[in-house]
Amino acid sequence: MKTLEIPAFECETGNYHTFCPISCVAWLYQKIEDSFFLVVGTKTCGYFLQNALGVMIFAEPRYAMAELEEGDISAQLNDQEELKKICLQIKNDRNPSVIVWIGTCTTEIIKMDLEGIAPRLEKQVGIPIIVARANGLDYAFTQGEDTVLAAMAHRCPEYLYSENKKKTSERNERIKIDITSSNKDLFQKNELIKSNLVLFGSLPSSVASQLNLELKRQSVFVSGWLPSQKYNELPSLGEGVYVCGVNPFLSRTATTLMRRRKCQLVGSPFPIGPDGTRAWIEKICLVFNKKPDGLKERENQVWKNIEDYTQIINGKSVFFMGDNLLEISIARFLIRCGMVVYEIGIPYMDKRYQAAELALLQHTCKEMKTPLPRIVEKPDNYSQVQRMHELKPHLAITGMAHANPLEARNIDTKWSVEFTFAQIHGFSNARDILELVTRPLRCRVGVVPDSRSLSKQTRDY
Repeated sequence: MKTLEIPAFECETGNYHTFCPISCVAWLYQKIEDSFFLVVGTKTCGYFLQNALGVMIFAEPRYAMAELEEGDISAQLNDQEELKKICLQIKNDRNPSVIVWIGTCTTEIIKMDLEGIAPRLEKQVGIPIIVARANGLDYAFTQGEDTVLAAMAHRCPEYLYSENKKKTSERNERIKIDITSSNKDLFQKNELIKSNLVLFGSLPSSVASQLNLELKRQSVFVSGWLPSQKYNELPSLGEGVYVCGVNPFLSRTATTLMRRRKCQLVGSPFPIGPDGTRAWIEKICLVFNKKPDGLKERENQVWKNIEDYTQIINGKSVFFMGDNLLEISIARFLIRCGMVVYEIGIPYMDKRYQAAELALLQHTCKEMKTPLPRIVEKPDNYSQVQRMHELKPHLAITGMAHANPLEARNIDTKWSVEFTFAQIHGFSNARDILELVTRPLRCRVGVVPDSRSLSKQTRDY
């Protein structure tokens, strides 16, 4: 038996040249509809939120900035009393079901004890307060969501395995009776209830519904999502619950769910691109002893529908500088589309959590007869620019800071942050990924793809 070639991993120990992780507030406050996010930081953090997220005067977004002053930093003010005033004001104005404190670089540097203050204020204010660290010193762009979901996992209700096991055995007895009475519809309904699966990762409601429907077609029922749209609808977690991630940057959440909440992780590739979506569904079906039905045909139909885009990028080369931790999944999909990936830069790499994705990357490279790309963790951007100067890729997927300098060197670029805010999961959104990738290439040569309508390029919750 031939073994697959192992990807070449390197760590250049460069700095995190990424978007600030507190930007996770942008999509999480929209996803959790009854929440309020309070970012505790300096004026710089406030300027970032205003400029990056936009000043939505009429929308009244459910996030705010607790701005640290000299008195806070020099310990002349009482942190607990100051935060209490702000939380009481939030309660009076908005009355959310949960308040999420987002720690920043400054709270980390001055050692502000947010985790110690929160439980005391929670009792006084009467609203749950969750503390999540999202500082740019320790975390890359999308890991802000990871820290929030890991903290929120501790607040999920306990799944009582022994009681539910007893109910399941009683239900199985009813199923036997129903089978003898030829009640197939009720049998199928009970079969759906048996699969206790929780998916974790923040996705637009429309995309989450698509994935729920895809699994339901395979007789797998999704019992909940983390995060849920309402705080009081958080899924039950514990022994006997299977969990599966939809994004590759949620390794901390996965570890929390396994170690602290005793859930069983379904290690699968991520549902990005038709190939990844099919592999994701197949792995879940395998865990629940379901035989996948019609997935290959579904995937082939998607590939046929995106041929107008794949013709544009077939044979083209791409270089990932590293920003949002989606790089491995997107690179794997682009290789399957016919592109050559020279290098995959990634700010942080958890080989255990992304093991199935890495295996699919190797399989895809073998299938497409293309060499495995170089994977560089914490890349040094100066060295990367030198390598790009030598390799001359057709496209560089990069953070915003490097886009203009690369364009000046005649290298087409695409901001990696756009993939974070676009709808890229599931079978239906493969065109959206390729729309982003091909746009700079089409602008250069004047190629226009098929005029079929594209879905919106924003995370519309």
